[in-house]
Amino acid sequence: MTKHRLSRRGRYIAWSTTGVVVVAGAGIAAQASMAASSWPAQKTYTGRAFDTCTAPSLAAMRAWKTGFYGAAAVYIGGKNRGCAQPNLTASWVKSVSTAGWKLIPLYVGAQPPCQTSRNPERFTATTAAALGKSNAEDAVAKASALGMKPGSPIYLNMESYDITNKACNDATLTYVRSFTKTLRAKTYRAGLYGFSSSSAKAIATATDRTDLPGNLWYALWNNKNTTTADWPWNSKLYTDHSRAHQYMVNSKETRGGHTITVDRNAWDAPVAITG
Repeated sequence: MTKHRLSRRGRYIAWSTTGVVVVAGAGIAAQASMAASSWPAQKTYTGRAFDTCTAPSLAAMRAWKTGFYGAAAVYIGGKNRGCAQPNLTASWVKSVSTAGWKLIPLYVGAQPPCQTSRNPERFTATTAAALGKSNAEDAVAKASALGMKPGSPIYLNMESYDITNKACNDATLTYVRSFTKTLRAKTYRAGLYGFSSSSAKAIATATDRTDLPGNLWYALWNNKNTTTADWPWNSKLYTDHSRAHQYMVNSKETRGGHTITVDRNAWDAPVAITG
């Protein structure tokens, strides 16, 4: 399984214990703070997407362009990113985009203080706002260097943690808000990847919606390719092409002679602007 997250065993332990069209907007009025006239139109992809720890070779990406998947998530940075990225360059981004792939930028930022994993960068209640800002600035720099233009989304990878721990949850929301606010100030859209039982739930159920990400990518491993039928929260949240669902993990698949272990996602949300 992808090394950026918990081990396969650890991910299931966490799971059990923590309880192309172009459109203008993105979910829940959180994105409404963006001045519409100054923002590039959102580039939306609807269909299957995959994520895997290391960006595949250009040859593999070409072989995998069979129509089953139309988008791929790539890990653009963060001190907690678990895999080297020898293929992920501006040239690679241009080539796979030209081949028809849509790209989903994912940044593995600092993680909550109460999390049980061994990620090297964590925030505390004291450092959450500052780290959220500096992580977002780094994420924008990384995305820009790869040719992902303003108006693109950057999805913050937030792993599972105990959201019933109020101090930890409050610090996490502070970090996420700071990350989101900084992205938007630099004209990048904000998204978050998290577990439907914990980190994504914390965002979806927060009473104060100020500066929360406008796009939510939730992990719910039920093998259902949908962003609507199993949506766990208020149906009015994250509408207008603002949802993604990671529905299967550790799927070893071969296409065109290239075998990759991927996670499958149902996607109906923004993707990078690269053209």
